[in-house]
Amino acid sequence: MAPTIACTTYDCDNAAELANFYAQLLDHPVDAEATEFFATVGRATGMTPPLMFVKVPDRTPGKNSIHLDLLATDLPAEIQRALSLGAEHIGDFGESGMKWTTLADPEGNLFDIAALP
Repeated sequence: MAPTIACTTYDCDNAAELANFYAQLLDHPVDAEATEFFATVGRATGMTPPLMFVKVPDRTPGKNSIHLDLLATDLPAEIQRALSLGAEHIGDFGESGMKWTTLADPEGNLFDIAALP
């Protein structure tokens, strides 16, 4: 049997703060055991896959090789909402009929919000 995805993990400086950002962005609660060292989002509500945040002493520099691709029905509204939560706008892109915006969360991790054509 093939492995399944357990969670998407982010190395970070403050697990609870970054989990709170994604909890608000995805409208899922931060799970109860959240601390500055460890937190999860969506595990208690069955979100698949849940997100896990772990405080590490030294984050890997440069572009993160794993990122979230989020799909929105109202791209401009969701981009604005992410910005109001503390995201930074990196750029707007389009290819093969798909449009997306790349943003960085409050700790610099990249994620995309896309809209189907």
